[in-house]
Amino acid sequence: MVAAAPPVDDVPPDADADNDDANDAEDDAAPELNGNGATGEAKKKKKKKKPKKKKPEQSEPPRIPLSKFFTDGNYPVGEIQHYKDDNAWRITSEEKRYIEKTLNADAEQTYQNIRKGAEIHRLVRQHARKTIRPGMSLTEIAEEIEAGTRALAEADGLDGGVGFPTGLNINNCAAHFSPNAGDTTVLQMGDVLKVDIGVHIKGRICDSAFTLSWADPAYDNLLKAVEAATNTGIREAGIDVRLGELGGLIQETMESYEVEIGGKVYPVKPIENLSGHTITPYQIHGGSTGKSVPLVKTADQTKMEEGDYFAIETFGSTGRGRIVENGDCSHYARIYDAPNVPLRLTSAKSLLKTINKNFGTLPFCRRYLDRLGESKYLLALNHLVAQEIVSAYPPLYDQIGSKTAQFEHTILLRPTCKEVVSRGPDF
Repeated sequence: MVAAAPPVDDVPPDADADNDDANDAEDDAAPELNGNGATGEAKKKKKKKKPKKKKPEQSEPPRIPLSKFFTDGNYPVGEIQHYKDDNAWRITSEEKRYIEKTLNADAEQTYQNIRKGAEIHRLVRQHARKTIRPGMSLTEIAEEIEAGTRALAEADGLDGGVGFPTGLNINNCAAHFSPNAGDTTVLQMGDVLKVDIGVHIKGRICDSAFTLSWADPAYDNLLKAVEAATNTGIREAGIDVRLGELGGLIQETMESYEVEIGGKVYPVKPIENLSGHTITPYQIHGGSTGKSVPLVKTADQTKMEEGDYFAIETFGSTGRGRIVENGDCSHYARIYDAPNVPLRLTSAKSLLKTINKNFGTLPFCRRYLDRLGESKYLLALNHLVAQEIVSAYPPLYDQIGSKTAQFEHTILLRPTCKEVVSRGPDF
């Protein structure tokens, strides 16, 4: 999986020899002056230039570990946005700047883990955006993304790698679909595909998603509406911002767009029972104390706070703007504060050990269990779900015939500014 960096290949040996001979001949022919301006017999020795080391180049598809490019452990800072209005003073505040300058080692390492995951995300998703095409199977797409993530992170498990199962959600499926073993779904012309990718380093998850479309160009407005709504959420987010009010601004942006298909106009609706969320170590939805960023105006008076790490994600639909669970489940996660209950199935005990060792509370899917060599585990998995030790997250669908879109970035509310850690040149 890990390719070596390309070797340095400078001037061929024979060419060096020819050049040396030519240089010697020129030196013999040209008279040399001594300190008094007279011709001297001593010949100056010509210094050979050391060959320059070539910088490593990332492979295509990306497989060379990120540590080869950032040897000092410092990873690129994301897009910096200033806080608005009452928080604009933070960017020049000596107190807040001092706080950031004097971060303890653990806090600084957290920043670097987040940024490393974000850089991996950018490389993997940019390759995916260039290569995903109709005719590819969803399994092929998911496995390519996940292989790149594991290779760049040089990890597969609790130390780093895949942060959650790759979401590949087509048309009216908005979220939580990843192909199980044996799935034969193939991407078609006319599809609208949401690609939701998670990368983690030491439990710090980068969560970012985008939408690709091969449908009628009229659906481009759906994608524009959702991306604009996500950017509104990012722009308006900040310390002390009330989540219910932020949802209203997201809603206003999304509902300003419409889609015309076959002479019929469809308003773009925010999917009201989906939301953005805080992310805490090894917990994609922030655990029991997590905060949610609604996509519509609500009465929620909860405030964003300094140090919060949010996934700002928005979903839009040409349907009813409300999703329901349906279909074969692929996404699961162990519950952080699950009750300590006796398990009557030996297979369930064994499977729980596998989950604890490889995923902890990170989401996983059935393909990941297959990859670890687990087999005939469905009964045990369902038993863990029934005992409320593991949560199941079935696919989420709007009404049949509708199209849905998703865009998402992760942001860090730093003491002085917002850092959109997952921002890249693509979106």
